[in-house]
Amino acid sequence: MSEGGTQSSARERFLSRFGGVVEHSPWVAEAVWERYPAAARSREYEALFDSFGRVIRTAPHEQRLALLRAHPDLACGVVASHGLSESSRSEQAGAGLDQCTPQEFIEFQSLNLEYKSRLGFPFIIAVKGMTRKEILERFRDRVERSQEDEFATATENVIRIIGFRIADVLRKHG
Repeated sequence: MSEGGTQSSARERFLSRFGGVVEHSPWVAEAVWERYPAAARSREYEALFDSFGRVIRTAPHEQRLALLRAHPDLACGVVASHGLSESSRSEQAGAGLDQCTPQEFIEFQSLNLEYKSRLGFPFIIAVKGMTRKEILERFRDRVERSQEDEFATATENVIRIIGFRIADVLRKHG
């Protein structure tokens, strides 16, 4: 096989494995492949995590805003939520968001609406390892913060989520 064919198949394997680690934003994995080819081929967690983070942190503001907007709302009853990737569904269920009480459901919905209308993007938090009560407390605290602070916090949470997802891919595929 020609080197071009090998390159193409390696790229396709990388994008197949890592293209979905960023919610509905395969452009991030494509940029990692183009800008950091050694990291993309390394299969080393730190190199991959650092490369994904650098791509996001150096993206233009509008592209990062679109990335944040590609994330779903936190949703009680995640089984019925539309637009959730399988990873988001699993992460949210793991945090117990599929078992909210009626009061929690109402509060999450209210906070989602307030947050998005004030800030222009959904509340994003890396829920892995958290309980729904902890998530709700953080949501209450963050809903009043400035757009600038929340933009930075949401971006760093996206990167943290990516770290969990990269680790999952490496466990499954090596």
